[in-house]
Amino acid sequence: MSFERIGVVGGGQMGGGIAEICARAGQDVIVREADEALAQRSQQGIEKSLSKAVERRKVSEDERDAALGRLRFVTDLDAMADRQLVVEAVTENEDLKRDLFTRLDEIVADKGAILASNTSSIPITRIAKATQRPESVVGMHFFNPATVMPLVEIVRSVLSSDDSIERAASFATDVLGKTVVHAKDRAGFIVNMLLVPYIIDAMRMYEEGFASKEDIDAGMVNGAGYPMGPLTLSDLIGNDTMLFVAESLFEEFREARYAPPPLLKRMVEAGLLGRKTGLGFYDYS
Repeated sequence: MSFERIGVVGGGQMGGGIAEICARAGQDVIVREADEALAQRSQQGIEKSLSKAVERRKVSEDERDAALGRLRFVTDLDAMADRQLVVEAVTENEDLKRDLFTRLDEIVADKGAILASNTSSIPITRIAKATQRPESVVGMHFFNPATVMPLVEIVRSVLSSDDSIERAASFATDVLGKTVVHAKDRAGFIVNMLLVPYIIDAMRMYEEGFASKEDIDAGMVNGAGYPMGPLTLSDLIGNDTMLFVAESLFEEFREARYAPPPLLKRMVEAGLLGRKTGLGFYDYS
């Protein structure tokens, strides 16, 4: 069964990007946010993104208008009742996600619908067990910005059915044009298991005063060919998200290389979350 009606819960940086690419691909999309202000901000963000795509000649004005016409923004989770695929893209917090999936399980009428999490680190089995349909729960981990990054990690829990995995992967490749990689269900999946220790090592190097943040980033850009340095990347991802992911990895594996450094904890406590707040390792104001 193909999908035509998509729900996205959480319309922030990641959720907004996921909603946009689904609408551009011809899907009917509902974005649910926690309140009217956030819903309006999500709508404005997608409108701005689509306008930039027109300026860059990635889409035509007609395609932009058609995509916007396929989008609706709501605050009532009950609007997800008729969706065939719901992608959760809220804050990287396990309790929040589990509560949300319990509610979606009750609301989404089609028992064949797929409930997907965009989590970057939390094992899918823990989320799936909050529902009465764990076979229909999968991981669909998009990368930021979802409108540009070609990868989607499809994560199979020990309870996910073959049909759910195949349909989610087919949607990502055939409809959204993404490159799919398949991962088993352990914290961090493929990308973050490799990426997070690298970023944490850079934070520790900076925290210890071994090198400046500018030199650490310049070293990896100009010496290793990375498109951006690890501290700049953490600011882009969100330092709060980095902390959640590191804590999830450390809880899963109990290896010191995954433990978040004190500097990261203090920055998050101080609200230095990166680009989304204007301050992180660098000043974006």
